[in-house]
Amino acid sequence: MDIYKDFKFKDDEVPKYIQVANFIKNLIDKRQIKEGDKLPTIRELSKKLGVNNVTIVSAYNKLKAEGYAYQKVGSGSYAKRKEVTSNFRREYSKTLKKISMEDLTDVVDFTGETTSEVLFPIDDLKHIINEVLERDGANALLSDNRNGYTNLIYTINKVFWDYKLNNEDIIIVSGAQQGIDIASKGILNINDNIIVEKPTYAGALSVFKWRKVNLFEVPIEEDGINLVKFEKILQKNEIRCFYTMSYFQNPTGTSYSLEKKKRILELAEIYDFYIIEDDYLSELIYENSLEYIPFKWLDKNDRVIYIKSFSKIFLPGIRLGYLVAPTIFREILQNSKHNTDITTSSLMQRALELYISDNKWKENIKNLNDEYIKRYTYMRSLLDEEFKDILTYKDPKGGLNFYLTLNENYMMNTKELFMRLRQRNVYITPAVMFFTSKNDGQDSFRIAFYQTDKCKIEKGMRILKEELISAKVKNQPKLDD
Repeated sequence: MDIYKDFKFKDDEVPKYIQVANFIKNLIDKRQIKEGDKLPTIRELSKKLGVNNVTIVSAYNKLKAEGYAYQKVGSGSYAKRKEVTSNFRREYSKTLKKISMEDLTDVVDFTGETTSEVLFPIDDLKHIINEVLERDGANALLSDNRNGYTNLIYTINKVFWDYKLNNEDIIIVSGAQQGIDIASKGILNINDNIIVEKPTYAGALSVFKWRKVNLFEVPIEEDGINLVKFEKILQKNEIRCFYTMSYFQNPTGTSYSLEKKKRILELAEIYDFYIIEDDYLSELIYENSLEYIPFKWLDKNDRVIYIKSFSKIFLPGIRLGYLVAPTIFREILQNSKHNTDITTSSLMQRALELYISDNKWKENIKNLNDEYIKRYTYMRSLLDEEFKDILTYKDPKGGLNFYLTLNENYMMNTKELFMRLRQRNVYITPAVMFFTSKNDGQDSFRIAFYQTDKCKIEKGMRILKEELISAKVKNQPKLDD
């Protein structure tokens, strides 16, 4: 309580509860009160400051409303620090923005964040757009439905869901990131509790933190999250939703087993929470042992908000996808979409509809799989042959990246590795980007082959090995002569 000893009410025009709340906010921002620290009880603080209990109750309510505190039932109020972008996150974003505007000929982009290479047949795209314009004229530029182009919604339901969905539940979105944002705005309030995988997609973490929710992380294993730890959190907290990437989880590459999907859906019904399923790469399965059965296919109780992106299989620069809303959230998610950007590009929706209905997407998916499986196989062979003593990884059996963890003898902070590689025009994603704590993931990193052909993979992996060996030699203790 000593940190409150210097507090004095200064301005009679500002309500006392606001002055108390602002004082505590300042202590939290300065880290004199740390994230997760328990705040004094209402009675303790009212006595210390010489005010009535109602003043402290109002101050704590203001802190909670602004995302500076949260309540644990039966336990009290706890401090919560507002999200501040770390220095490294800023440096990482700044670096990728810079290289995206430069000539990428000599760049090895293992982040997969640039768009230097487009495998989609551009001539097909020209033909599709011209056909849409000839067919629809000026109407191609106009929206016929606030939820998305009506024919595209119909075609998605027909081709991908065999008419099992209600067309009214499908909302066209501008990529998976917008889908996550729309779902969060629609169903999450300040201080709601949500569970995420540990580690998980940085874009989703950013959305959830801006919503000022309370994040619970559950470690991800070879076939999905640890269910024992997952259920313990459910037993102790009122969870609003669980965010998951069911196939080729970003960054680990993990795909969920059927057994874990079924159990999580059972738990959703028992503990009354919803599942946001982010399905962004399930077309890229390279081994027959992996079967495509998303949570949504198994969803008998309408617990899953399903988000699907076409960006990686259509055109990366054109953000398109769709969201399937549980009926209970249909209207609120539709409003969330409309309040975000009114509608997604009508022309590109119509082009995507033609691309799917003419079955051109099947041919392109086959071509993408043929190319990416070559890169995946080549990168895996290099990892097995050249890095077996340096690092470990789990074979994802699909997707676009590998998640690597350094062995003890080659241990180094992968943020430092990022800086070293950057000097040689090779770019990786340190795992710290996928955790809520800056202390996690320091020995791991992700490398993607989405923007690297075989030659660049060979060059980048050679430089990576050289830098890891060089860092090991540098860090070895020197013996006295």
